[in-house]
Amino acid sequence: MAHALSAKFGIDVSRETQERLERFADLFIKWAARINLIAPSTKDQLWARHIADSLQLRNIVPDAGRWIDLGSGGGFPGVITSIVLAEHGDGWVDLVESNNKKCGFLRMALAETGGRGSVHPVRIEDAAKSLPAPDFISARALADLDLLFAYAQPWATANPHLKLILHKGRDYQSEIDKARGRWDFDLVKHQSVVEEDSVILEISSLTRRV
Repeated sequence: MAHALSAKFGIDVSRETQERLERFADLFIKWAARINLIAPSTKDQLWARHIADSLQLRNIVPDAGRWIDLGSGGGFPGVITSIVLAEHGDGWVDLVESNNKKCGFLRMALAETGGRGSVHPVRIEDAAKSLPAPDFISARALADLDLLFAYAQPWATANPHLKLILHKGRDYQSEIDKARGRWDFDLVKHQSVVEEDSVILEISSLTRRV
């Protein structure tokens, strides 16, 4: 299925990355039969709905860097990002997930695919106490912008060049409007190549209003 990504979504991957993605997909299917990694209604759309949706981040951030992925769950986009970084041979993803069963899956996924990442079984609220500020923060289907910004604030304070790369669905504009009441930030909207009514928000210069 990975070879179809380029034709359908314009997402090019190397042969090695394709093989890593296919290993991830096989492992995901096995684990998803035992624990709840994604909504059951979307299991049949693993490649388009989840893998390709995560993989398109490489078009927004083509260079390697240090990532923190919040609420990594089934590995989207964190493990997929770590697989892309394996192609670079540089960069790292710290995957933050408080559910121990999901952490077990994430560790296995990194080991099986050679992804450049590590798993941190901590609550998101506590992650900033142990993880240094990254270059990028990702999150998918986790929380609204206001709460995501609150999670990210300690790292944004430590690294003024931090960027948040956030998947958002059709209601993203209302989340932006709400967040503007409490936060100052620069925003670039990237249209999703997977979902017509979805975007990826690139947030920088995040500061809380006094």
